[in-house]
Amino acid sequence: MKKYLIAGLLVWLPLAITIWVLHSILGALNGMFGALVSAGQAVLPTGAYEPLQLLRNIPGLGVIILIAGLLLTGMFAANMVGQWWLHQGNRVLSHIPIVKSIYSSVKQVSDTLFSSSGQAFREAVLVQYPRHGSWTIAFITGKPGGEVAQHLSGDYVSVYVPTTPNPTSGFFLMVPRSEIVALEMSVDQALKYIISMGVVAPGAIEAHGAPPVARNPVG
Repeated sequence: MKKYLIAGLLVWLPLAITIWVLHSILGALNGMFGALVSAGQAVLPTGAYEPLQLLRNIPGLGVIILIAGLLLTGMFAANMVGQWWLHQGNRVLSHIPIVKSIYSSVKQVSDTLFSSSGQAFREAVLVQYPRHGSWTIAFITGKPGGEVAQHLSGDYVSVYVPTTPNPTSGFFLMVPRSEIVALEMSVDQALKYIISMGVVAPGAIEAHGAPPVARNPVG
């Protein structure tokens, strides 16, 4: 009976977790749409607000509207007119006390992580952490800069060491480039390896052969 229970758990657990994650994401998006509708109640007349209230009760409509809004915003930002308006908006937000500190910091991080020209999280590497002789997977996020770089002698790189099984938290380290080992695996494969706590070896899903072998340390 124990064997059958474990077999059943292996079948349903991945499906249940997938459904839970998707339900959480959809719930968050619908909540954002509901917040926008509630904000519209304060600025729109009663006659114009009632249709919005009816739309709020349609399941999944908030997700569709938010995705469409993101697409339209991206199309607007991709042309010269949109870039000019965004530049003006950034200038205004950059001169508002308190707001400018939060906005500029978040914008720098998002531009670095999601820009197609950025190098953050483009490469998985091996680093020795938390002690010498103990290795873990990390992701290169760039190079130290500013005052920090002035105190570091030699060629250093900035890396993010994610925790297991939740890679959204982790540690930021600056290590010598000569002490990291570049990996052949993709970032997606490395994340699967981390989330599974080493159970799902790199390449085990795409191909059932031996996992990729690390290259020589980056020089």
